[in-house]
Amino acid sequence: MAEADGAERPELAVGPVDGGTGSTGDKGVQPHPPAPASADALAAPATDSTPDTVDGVAFARLYGEPLFKLPQDLYIPPDALEVFLETFEGPLDLLLYLIRKQNFNVLDIPMADVTTQYLGYVEQLRKTNLELAAEYLLMAAMLIEIKSRMLLPVKKADTGEEAEDPRAELVRRLLEYEQMKLAAQRLDKLPQLGRDFLRAEVYIEQSITPRFPDVDSNDLRAAWADVIKRAKLVQHHKISREELSVREHMSVILRKLQGARFMEFSELFDTTRGVPVVVVNFIAMLELARESLLEITQAEPFAPIYVRLAYLPA
Repeated sequence: MAEADGAERPELAVGPVDGGTGSTGDKGVQPHPPAPASADALAAPATDSTPDTVDGVAFARLYGEPLFKLPQDLYIPPDALEVFLETFEGPLDLLLYLIRKQNFNVLDIPMADVTTQYLGYVEQLRKTNLELAAEYLLMAAMLIEIKSRMLLPVKKADTGEEAEDPRAELVRRLLEYEQMKLAAQRLDKLPQLGRDFLRAEVYIEQSITPRFPDVDSNDLRAAWADVIKRAKLVQHHKISREELSVREHMSVILRKLQGARFMEFSELFDTTRGVPVVVVNFIAMLELARESLLEITQAEPFAPIYVRLAYLPA
């Protein structure tokens, strides 16, 4: 429906452009509204060569609603065209789209056709007063350079090997980008929390006291017996050594001999106190004999051995 000057006009959201022409979706359809020159021209229905539908896909959105058929009396202002740059995520995405759409071999890219279509897309963005990203302009310069290098005669290297294809680096970047894009699509198909499913949560107001199972007395007794058994296996036995003094045993021997004139050798030893005491006692006796405080005598071979003091006590 034609509208008078100053009235509100609906804006159309059209998909990405292709090959230098404004596109609606992937079909490259662009409405060409007549530019009215007078009020009579505005009132008259405008003739448009745009098809009513494009393969059953909405070619535009009017106030957020999909538009499948273009109204016959709709006037589209020149500044109502909006191009969605987010359809292409960068120059590589756009270049890959142009190659795959026309079934070009990515290993043998026709640089003339692809460069022309890419530059047409960039030119269309410039006409819509959109600020181009630097990476789009950099890719355009790279395509022009590759196209120019392919037009020049190929010089063989000194080693006789063929020169590298100017498109090799571009092909490598395109293949890597396509692999990453396909991997991202596969990851996006995986179930995601909040998009495909929600986490079930149950809130319990009252607190539940945990009840532990009862323990049988026989099981407790068996567990205690097992602890005692393992404790006996790992316990350590500490050996304490008794400190024996030779000087002390020397005094004991002297006191024993003071009340007797002679004593038999075996009577000076107390075998009930163990071997260490007997050994120390014997050493004490030898020490007294060395200091000439004792006399050890024997009447004949195999006769009893006697011990006496070497001096007479006062």
